[in-house]
Amino acid sequence: MARPVGEINAGSMADIAFLILIYFLMTTTMDIDTGLARRLPPYEDTQEKIEINRRNIMVVLINKSDRLFAGNQPMEIGMLRETVKEFIMNPTDHPNKSVIERKAIPGIRGEVPVSKGVISLQNDRGTSYNAYIAVQNELVAAFNELRDDFSRMHFGKVYTALDDDQQAAVREAIPQTISEAEPKEVGAAKSGGR
Repeated sequence: MARPVGEINAGSMADIAFLILIYFLMTTTMDIDTGLARRLPPYEDTQEKIEINRRNIMVVLINKSDRLFAGNQPMEIGMLRETVKEFIMNPTDHPNKSVIERKAIPGIRGEVPVSKGVISLQNDRGTSYNAYIAVQNELVAAFNELRDDFSRMHFGKVYTALDDDQQAAVREAIPQTISEAEPKEVGAAKSGGR
């Protein structure tokens, strides 16, 4: 005589599956998207168009072949930092570099030169990520060096060693003005050696 097959009690299986799910959710790490650390200016809902003198804009372009152009001149990445610093500070008052105006800034004795220069970073859709990041690093490093030089001259120490009020004064004297345009198909225009 055959014995009837008994049913398996599956009531606790759901509890075990739930506990295993909770365990894996608690112990698994999730990848977090990272990007460039940037503090964006506050949003202003204004319809007025800001006019910028053409001489105050230096266009930094990376084409699809990762060739770098600064001010329409081909350039090696190692030269970009010094070129940007010279454009922003314009120590010789060159007519094709940024306009410098003297300004009184709270926390700094006397009037100091403040650049109206803007670095406009543009890249092609085919630009490699490594080239883009290398150029970004050089642009930020140029502004960091300018802020350190200014901080040493006026406060006797580097920018990161200053208190919050002093750092705000340095940021007003050396504003980090990097404008990024949406990537375009610009590689064909510049790769021909223009």
